[in-house]
Amino acid sequence: MDKTLDAGLVWLRRDLRTDDNAALTLALRSCRRVFCCFVFDRDILDPLPRADRRVEFIRESLVDLDAGLRQLAGRPGAGLIVRHGKAVDEILALARQLGVQAVYAAHDHEPQAIARDRLALGALAAQGIALHTVKDHTILEGRELLTRTGTPYTVFTPYKNAWLERIGSTGIPVHDATPHAQALAERPEALRTPVPTLEEIGFQPTNLRSLQLPTGASGGQALFAEFFDRMDDYHATRDFPAVKGPSYLGVHLRFGTVSVRRLAGIAMQRKVQGSAGAAVWLSELVWREFYFQILANFPHVAEAAFRPAYDAIRWEHGKPAQHLFEAWCAGRTGYPIVDAAMAQLNQTGYMHNRLRMVAASFLVKDLGIDWRWGERYFALHLNDFDLSANNGGWQWVASSGCDAQPYFRIFNPVSQSVKFDPQGKFIRRYLPQLARLSAAAVHAPWECGALELGSAGVVLGRDYPTPIVAHDEARARTLERYAVVRRTG
Repeated sequence: MDKTLDAGLVWLRRDLRTDDNAALTLALRSCRRVFCCFVFDRDILDPLPRADRRVEFIRESLVDLDAGLRQLAGRPGAGLIVRHGKAVDEILALARQLGVQAVYAAHDHEPQAIARDRLALGALAAQGIALHTVKDHTILEGRELLTRTGTPYTVFTPYKNAWLERIGSTGIPVHDATPHAQALAERPEALRTPVPTLEEIGFQPTNLRSLQLPTGASGGQALFAEFFDRMDDYHATRDFPAVKGPSYLGVHLRFGTVSVRRLAGIAMQRKVQGSAGAAVWLSELVWREFYFQILANFPHVAEAAFRPAYDAIRWEHGKPAQHLFEAWCAGRTGYPIVDAAMAQLNQTGYMHNRLRMVAASFLVKDLGIDWRWGERYFALHLNDFDLSANNGGWQWVASSGCDAQPYFRIFNPVSQSVKFDPQGKFIRRYLPQLARLSAAAVHAPWECGALELGSAGVVLGRDYPTPIVAHDEARARTLERYAVVRRTG
């Protein structure tokens, strides 16, 4: 491709890597000189708590990205420009300062991001600067994959089948920036500043380092290399939270420190070679794509039920509901598998996928709390929070979403605990006060006799709470609550 522009600016957001980066590759192919930047957007950051693992993850990943850009360019003066402020203001000022003719960025389908990019488009256009956005965060997006009647898919299995058929016929293209890397320009001297510290952008360190969560593209590659050796067993191990089954790549997919195209391509190869684990893991990546296209085509789901009839449900409210919600948030429900799951989230920013379903179902269908409350809590605490997947998961549990579980499917937290943490290893890890209970007793301590509790050093109500609801009674109330939508369930 002929380089038609003198200078371009790559605005990195959810694509914090140099490998297979669509916006970066397009800019390098189109411009003689290319600069790269990231903005710590105050519109996003200001409402957050001052200690946020995601902000720290991003900051550490930017250090990795800066080094990656300098290595790719082969010049120490190249690298990443990092700003802190209102994103549109900072991008406009930086584009003018650098004298670029175009800004390049990856698509972002979240409502707040769409509004931001519209403002950026207008502000840049007023200065004669183009904004080019390209697909990067997903393999298929928006209306690329439609039913035979020309409508978006709302049921996963047909979507998955169509997705696999499309990708099987077209393949998964990747974007190699290496042949054009000489276009990476050295930054002006005034902009050759290190990635700001957390304190410089108003944040405090978290326990991210002690959690030993690898950051940046190098960390993502290391995690995937480790998971690759376990991928074939994924289908057999993924539901057991005490077992090292998942890839743990969620946060890397969220911030684009890994390429979903690379991951899906490898998974497809392993699937073709007969790996059942790879086939199931690939399905999880397709679920991610499914929820992205749901948000893009049905943006009302960000605030309301996918199925409007479900907004007629009358949830618990007032102080009693608030007390129940607070107990759930703090992991004080009296159901060990739920409380251990919430402890994992609160302590690490991660929750095992099976437990996300169990904990969410408990909040909605045992406690009768509006799913949006839980969605917001997860959004605040999950390292890998992604609006589309988080919303899709909560609406699946609440039965209000597309292709959701039936309203009458209500997880029994004790049965789930026995099935997926049979020895209670996960529970004991996060609820050490129950560590001395037997494998048979740890799932439902309230059913133990006083002698067994005493020998384990557990006094219910002191060391561990009694259940805040009885599951059977809660299930009956949920069926009554959902009566308003039974005909559509």
